[in-house]
Amino acid sequence: MPFTPAGWMSGGDGVGRRAVLAGGIALAAAGPASGMDRGDGAPRRLTAPDGDYYSRGGDADRVSADCYAGIRYARAARFQAPISVRRAEQAAGGRFGPACPQPGDRYRPQSEDCLFLNVWTPGTAAPAKRPVMVYFHGGAYSTGSVTDPINDGARLAARGDVVVVTVNHRLNALGYLYLAARDPRFPDSGNAGQLDLIAALQWVQRNIAAFGGDPGNVTLFGQSGGGAKIATLMAMAPARGLFHKAITMSGQQVTASGPINAARRAAAFLDRLGTGVDPATAPVERMVAALSATDPILGGGIYMGPVLDMTHLTRHPFWPDAAPQSLDIPMMLGNMVMETRAFYAPHGKQLAGLDFDNLAARIAPEMRIDIAPAWVVERFRARYPDAAPLDLFHRIVTAARSWRGQVEEAEARARAGHPAFVYQFDFEQAQHGDDIGLAFGTMPGGDPARRAMSERVMGAFVRFARTGDPGWPTYDLVRRQTMIFDRVSRVEDDPRQWERKLFARVPYIQPGS
Repeated sequence: MPFTPAGWMSGGDGVGRRAVLAGGIALAAAGPASGMDRGDGAPRRLTAPDGDYYSRGGDADRVSADCYAGIRYARAARFQAPISVRRAEQAAGGRFGPACPQPGDRYRPQSEDCLFLNVWTPGTAAPAKRPVMVYFHGGAYSTGSVTDPINDGARLAARGDVVVVTVNHRLNALGYLYLAARDPRFPDSGNAGQLDLIAALQWVQRNIAAFGGDPGNVTLFGQSGGGAKIATLMAMAPARGLFHKAITMSGQQVTASGPINAARRAAAFLDRLGTGVDPATAPVERMVAALSATDPILGGGIYMGPVLDMTHLTRHPFWPDAAPQSLDIPMMLGNMVMETRAFYAPHGKQLAGLDFDNLAARIAPEMRIDIAPAWVVERFRARYPDAAPLDLFHRIVTAARSWRGQVEEAEARARAGHPAFVYQFDFEQAQHGDDIGLAFGTMPGGDPARRAMSERVMGAFVRFARTGDPGWPTYDLVRRQTMIFDRVSRVEDDPRQWERKLFARVPYIQPGS
């Protein structure tokens, strides 16, 4: 159901109740607050160029970082480019802003009016100029929200003495449905979600110094789809100069969706939406339901992502080379050694009854590349003679589907003479998403090994944000040096070389392109 909070704080004009805006959200005057340095857990008021913002109360006994939640950075009509908000607006009562509408109810509330960010800062006393770390969530451009507790930035901000920003934006059809080829009303529709992120980074440039951050030292980091969003921004001219370092965590975007395929996906979505239904005015619940359309290129659920529209995105991010506009940006690329352990249920159709007789048939549709599956199984069984079918399934599909894009990006940067830093998580047979809680210091449980690993990861991320060097050598085409995060972390030359070379026989095509 639509997001209808009790009120919003407007910190720039000091007026009382104002007119109701799009989406049925009312603005209310900010409550009283004083000084910047109170230690009693009461809300703090902070004055930035866009106006006054207020921290959440009651956090004094947690960690040494204040959270300024629910900051509006823009608003947007459906399928249109965002319009930056330059007068402070903030969710009342220390609330976070809503998630973009999406299937399921993991994140509530949801609203199309979802262009909000959150800031954690260890302090605002001038002349602090801390590194700024801006996080984009995953969810393959279709789902997700930074309001997930695992994205709480307090520990990372306090531990690293950095300012942490997390951003929500438009997703799925609301952020990436390519209508420009069929409806002149919506020239920005295929990349609206990316334009939201640019608007958020513009807010950071205008205001983050007031939160103790350095607008000249902004690091983007994001997991899965969040990393892919970063890779795409590295090829978008309007994003140039808005950030200075990049960390992608199991998230790559070698190529974007081509406009012809994007138009085919839009047609499939509109067919599911219903004949004669205008997507510009359809109820949002109906828009979300239409995401169940079958993808006409990939099969399965319909893909939505950045489009090579030749307006906002005029080249692929990492094909035929790494985008020249971002070669001067230090980059760190990460992957999990068993990414796909997070993707398949033990009793699902891919794994239930898995054995050596059906292994080739099971991996065939999951590898997402055109290679003989029986030959792949034969080679992997010879290489790993003691491995069980389940282990081989994950090893094969991870290397073919999940890891391959990161290899392409790392090698493109190396060929361009601007090598990236690369890491691989072997810790606890790491799967997709395991590095999020480690990077934020929010991994649940009190296991000493996990706490130590989280400290190590946060230390590397913060060092990279501060200096552009996480503490290990870059990845070149001779040694391919990679940091292996494990109980005993170390740098290895060309880990999984055999698997990399095997799948390098086949051209890489990004799923969704």
